[in-house]
Amino acid sequence: MPGRVPDVQHACAISPCLKTSSRGNDSDMPILATIAAIVLLALAFGPSWWIRHVLKAHGAERSDLPGTGGEFARHLLDEAKLSNVKVEITHEGDHYDPDARAVRLLPNHHDGRSVAAVAVAAHEVSHAFQHARGERAFALRMDLVSKLVWIDRLATTILMLVPVAFILVKSPVLAILQIGAAIALLGMHVVIHAVTLPVEFDASFGKALPVLEGRRYLSEKDLPAVRRVLRAAAYTYVAAALATLLNVMRWFRVR
Repeated sequence: MPGRVPDVQHACAISPCLKTSSRGNDSDMPILATIAAIVLLALAFGPSWWIRHVLKAHGAERSDLPGTGGEFARHLLDEAKLSNVKVEITHEGDHYDPDARAVRLLPNHHDGRSVAAVAVAAHEVSHAFQHARGERAFALRMDLVSKLVWIDRLATTILMLVPVAFILVKSPVLAILQIGAAIALLGMHVVIHAVTLPVEFDASFGKALPVLEGRRYLSEKDLPAVRRVLRAAAYTYVAAALATLLNVMRWFRVR
């Protein structure tokens, strides 16, 4: 019928457009995937980079300071009658170990005379104060963190079994589910450290900052830098947990 000819011609005319549009969508996929990867990497490693930047920016040696970070930590502990808490050097990151009752500082913070050294020392000593006072939030955090060891082991076991299960069952779906379950388990690091952030902020701003402000161990002009370092110290565990999600080699390390 004559009335149908334009419809056929119209269909033929728009068909190349549909194909062109489809090809355009396909060409956008690599760009979107690249953007998504960049965002994911920024979320995972951005906080860790920021913390390192802050600590380095305020880690310059200061001859005007009366002591090192380790000496300041020892002074605060002795003054609080916590002589049983040790101050030690570590190479595994600044932290307070409640089991060993030890404040552990990196060499540059233990032996250094800098704003970063003093502020980090005060932050870690504040965790010793929380522990000594039996604060419930600190006890809950320690209980949750202790469970991360078993979560890590379970996640690592699941990932190590992925190739074995695939060889035996030959099911890509099962492999994807195993990987997803392991990532979800490792994501508990982020959840637990995010939920317990108030403990870190209390150590930084509820305890360490008042001490640093009241003792005038640092000058008034140093306080903005102190606040930045204390904020970085509070976010350290969350940043490390985010980085862990993309640290594939760590997943397969036998613990």
